[in-house]
Amino acid sequence: MRLDKFLSHHLGISRTLVNKELKASNVTVDDQVIKSGAYQINAQQVIKYQDNIIEQINGKRYFMLHKPQGYVCSTDDPDHPTVLYFLDEPMAEKLHAAGRLDLDTTGLVLLTDDGQWSHRITSPKYHCEKTYLVELEQPLSEDLIEQFTQGIALKGESTLTKPAILEIIDAHHARLTISEGRYHQVKRMFAAVGNHVVALHRQQIGAINLDIAEGEYRPLTQVEVDSL
Repeated sequence: MRLDKFLSHHLGISRTLVNKELKASNVTVDDQVIKSGAYQINAQQVIKYQDNIIEQINGKRYFMLHKPQGYVCSTDDPDHPTVLYFLDEPMAEKLHAAGRLDLDTTGLVLLTDDGQWSHRITSPKYHCEKTYLVELEQPLSEDLIEQFTQGIALKGESTLTKPAILEIIDAHHARLTISEGRYHQVKRMFAAVGNHVVALHRQQIGAINLDIAEGEYRPLTQVEVDSL
C-alpha cells in the first residue's frame, strides 16, 4: 500500500495534509524518515508519526457489538449516528455489519471486513439462525407456536416464511428464532398475525451469543468466527 494512503486512513486527514507531514519529516518507516507518499509499505514494517507507532491491520477482523437504540448499522448516514461511533479501531470505516438491525432494534451486531464470512451469515442458502427477544403489544396465544412453525404469509410476498421457532415467555414477551432475513421480518411476521412489536432485541446469531453490555464491543474468538 502507498504510504500516503495508509496515513490518510489512519490519521483521518487528507492526502494534501499527509504530504505536508511527510515533507516536515514527521513520518518514519522502520526508523527511517520517508518523505514520499508513493513509498510502498508492507505489513511487517513499523510506521511512526511524530514518534508514535501506527498499528497496521493484519488479517481480517471480526467483532461483536451490543447496539443501543438510535444507531444505524451503515458506515455513513446523514441523519443518524452509526454503530462505528462505538468502535475504537483503526480504519473502522472498512468494517460492515453482517446482518443489520433497524434504528430502534437493540442487540447483537457482527462487524467484519471479511465479505465472504458475512455472506455466510446473510445469504438465505446458508440458513444461519438468528434469535430475537420480542415484546408485543397484544397478549400472545399458544396457537401462534404452530403458525410460526408452518410459516407466515407476509404482506406483499408470495411465499411463506421458513419454519420459525417461537417460545412464549409470558403474555407479552417471546423468543423467536428465524433462519432467513427478509425486510423487517420479525415485525412483519407478528403484524401478519394481528400483533405489534413494541421492542425487539437480537440475542444470538448462529452459535454466537451476546455477552457484553449495551454500547460495548469485543473481538470474536476464533471459535466464534469458525462457528459461522
